[in-house]
Amino acid sequence: MSLSRKRRKELKRLQSAAEELWGNQQHVLENANAVAREASRQLGQLTREEVVPRVRTGYESYVRPGVEQAGRFARSAGDTVERSVGNVLGSVLSIGDIANDARVRRAVERVSPRAAAVVERKKGPGVGTYLAIGAGVVAAAGVAYAVWQTFRADDELWVADDEPMPSTTAGTTPPL
Repeated sequence: MSLSRKRRKELKRLQSAAEELWGNQQHVLENANAVAREASRQLGQLTREEVVPRVRTGYESYVRPGVEQAGRFARSAGDTVERSVGNVLGSVLSIGDIANDARVRRAVERVSPRAAAVVERKKGPGVGTYLAIGAGVVAAAGVAYAVWQTFRADDELWVADDEPMPSTTAGTTPPL
């Protein structure tokens, strides 16, 4: 395929313009990469100098006291539940031990032989079982309440710092 001289000249000019454009684009991309690297570096420095201290201060001011208070409350609730459940279970077990004592059985038989027969016949969950289940439910409710108190939205914890309001005099209006 033969091209005229004019067409070859136009194609060479077009090729050189395309090569020049390609070179310019490469230069622009290099500059854009350099700007992006510098922006990334500046963002890292800004994060280290401004964001991290503010996050740390916010955590120390707002989050940590709430977590510590929740921990104290949970420990207190746990100790109370532990004491209550321990007392109830101790009482139930001591009543069971007394009921199973041979001397008590003999005394019950002397008073009422029929009551002794009823006591011996009963097999299955007794009062102690239901008391233990009730104590477990109360303990679970106490823990659930402690968790709820810990994680509920408390308006007082998240009050923004008050900014001073510009003072206004009777004759002037505040700027908009």
